[in-house]
Amino acid sequence: MTSSPAPPRQAPVTPAEAGETVSQPLQAALKALTITDEDRTGYERESFKHWVDQDKDGCSTRNEVLMEEALTEPAGGAKCKLTGGRWCSEYDDQYVEGPSGLDIDHRIPLAEAWDSGAKGWTPGLRQRPR
Repeated sequence: MTSSPAPPRQAPVTPAEAGETVSQPLQAALKALTITDEDRTGYERESFKHWVDQDKDGCSTRNEVLMEEALTEPAGGAKCKLTGGRWCSEYDDQYVEGPSGLDIDHRIPLAEAWDSGAKGWTPGLRQRPR
C-alpha cells in the first residue's frame, strides 16, 4: 500500500439539530458521535451477509463500492477482480493505491452496528452496503 497526504479539508461545521441534513468532513462527524453502552444480546456475525452479488452482474458488493468511490477507477478483470485504482482514506487523509489496502466492509464494525440498532433490521437491510 502506498499512501501520501490528501488535500486539506474544509473546516468542521457546527452540530446539527435532530433531523437536519448537513454536509461536513467525515473526521468532524466522527468526533461528534455520541458514545453509548454496548448490547451484544443476540449478535452473530452471520446475521450480516456481505460480499454478495445482489444484482447478479458478476461483481460483489465490495467491488461495486470500490469502483463507485475510486478517485482513479481500477481495472476490472475476470470475475470482476480489481487491480489498480486510487482512493482517499477519509479517516487519516491518506491516499490508498490498489483495492487490497482498503477495508470498506467495516466503516462501522458489525457488532457496533448491532448495538446501534441493526438487531432490529430485516436480513435484507443488513445485507445492504450503506
